[in-house]
Amino acid sequence: MLEEVRIQGLGVIDDAVLELSPGLTVVTGETGAGKTMVVTGLGLLFGGRADPQRVRPGADRALVEGRLTVPREGRVAERVSEAGGELDDDVLIVARTVSAEGRSRATLGGRSAPVSLLAYLADDLVAVHGQSDQQRLLRTDRQRASLDRFAGEELGKALKQYAAAHRRHREVSEELTELTERARERAQEADMLRFGVEEIAAAQPVSGEDAELLAEETRLAHADGLRVAATTAHEALVGDPASDVEVDVSALLSAARQAVAAVREHDPELAAIGERLDEASYILTDAATELASYAESVDADPARLAHVQERRALLTSLSRKYGETADDILAWAEDAAKRLASLEGDDERIEELRAEAEELYGRMDHWAGELTRIRTEAAERFGAAVTEELTALAMPHARVSVRITTGQDFGSHGRDEVELLLAPHPSARPLPLHKGASGGELSRVMLAIEVVFAGADPVPTFVFDEVDAGVGGKAAVEIGRRLARLARRSQVIVVTHLPQVAAFADAHLVVEKSTDGLVTESGVLRLDRGGRVRELSRMLAGLEDSELGRAHAEELLVNADPERAYPAA
Repeated sequence: MLEEVRIQGLGVIDDAVLELSPGLTVVTGETGAGKTMVVTGLGLLFGGRADPQRVRPGADRALVEGRLTVPREGRVAERVSEAGGELDDDVLIVARTVSAEGRSRATLGGRSAPVSLLAYLADDLVAVHGQSDQQRLLRTDRQRASLDRFAGEELGKALKQYAAAHRRHREVSEELTELTERARERAQEADMLRFGVEEIAAAQPVSGEDAELLAEETRLAHADGLRVAATTAHEALVGDPASDVEVDVSALLSAARQAVAAVREHDPELAAIGERLDEASYILTDAATELASYAESVDADPARLAHVQERRALLTSLSRKYGETADDILAWAEDAAKRLASLEGDDERIEELRAEAEELYGRMDHWAGELTRIRTEAAERFGAAVTEELTALAMPHARVSVRITTGQDFGSHGRDEVELLLAPHPSARPLPLHKGASGGELSRVMLAIEVVFAGADPVPTFVFDEVDAGVGGKAAVEIGRRLARLARRSQVIVVTHLPQVAAFADAHLVVEKSTDGLVTESGVLRLDRGGRVRELSRMLAGLEDSELGRAHAEELLVNADPERAYPAA
């Protein structure tokens, strides 16, 4: 709901603030006072076309800023958050500026936002009906959605069933298309994977084998040098009569141990050194034994070396295609086998999907037929109700109908295209709403539609301009009555020049120009009952100071009293 709107530099408005209320708010004022600029400002605020010619002469820009209350958990709040804006205790600040050069900017919840986002959110915030700005219900998608809600619970259940079948059918169709249109690519992929799996299976790599083979090849390639080194080290430790080594470490260490052993008992410090010599002797003996064993085990084996090198070359060839290590190659083979099994099962999967698609098509066809039937019945009720409303709104010969065109293709809401039509008189051909009525008539048609849709198509705020153009007397009273009825469910803002309409207001704002011809903040007044009597008197025929005019105004207010206008059922 709109709580407040501030307009600066727009048309004749220099700076004006409109404090708005729930229920029906009327905006009145003398001709040229800027009433229509209120509607123009609201249109700008919610994404309307920016016309630099509307910027007040001498002003750099026009500004419209609105304060709205919106549900924190609703779709609007979600989109504001996605755009980076914020709500302050369920209050949303929206602003739009238009420069004299034509540049336009918008802010939403304190952050810059595309103007298109304001227009998108307007669907959930406001419905503006004016001679040059008929939004929302002129769009066929909105007409279809509104008719669906008007149709009630039965259609809602059918639409839920249809939507589930349609969503799953789309998923199945996409998968079928993927499988059939890419059959050649998938066959090529399967051949490549099959070759790889078979090549790896033939090679039979073992986890960690590549590292083991590298170590073995290095040892075999240097076998002679390793054996000589081990033999020489062994002779140096334990000696060998047949060798050229004259002194061995073992003999020297034995001599050292004997020298210490003779006197170690006389000094604990020397005894500790003796223990370390004993330990060194044990280590040297073990090392010598291992060197002898190693020297005997090392053997040059050209055949084995060739086999190892051949095996390593095979693994290297595989690693270029499937992974750096033997473990990577094995992992690739495992994944490829799974993917290959999936690809080789395509034919069976295609048959399953085709059967499911056929079954889903039957379900969609059934529920689409139900949607058409329910919409057709609802369209008859709706057309009759709106036509009856128009009779009371000084359009007794007009007839509103709903054209439902059922196509062959299934959409997200069935096969139906819904369009509201208007025949302004019996001999006229029904035409789409925006082609079948003048601006003032269209506003009245929209009022009738909104009254009938009230509750089925809940919008927080409705704005009407020129809804009373070309009418008066009883028809004007009926217009006011219906605006008041619509205001029971939503906030309604009406710019009017008829006192019969203004009398039904819950809140009455009057726009007054100052002596220099501009509307300033103090020029938008919220009237009390006495002020309303004076304004209604002026609107009757400029009789604000006459007793007759005041009496007539009082009578209008009494007749528009909600309890008298709408007696309890």
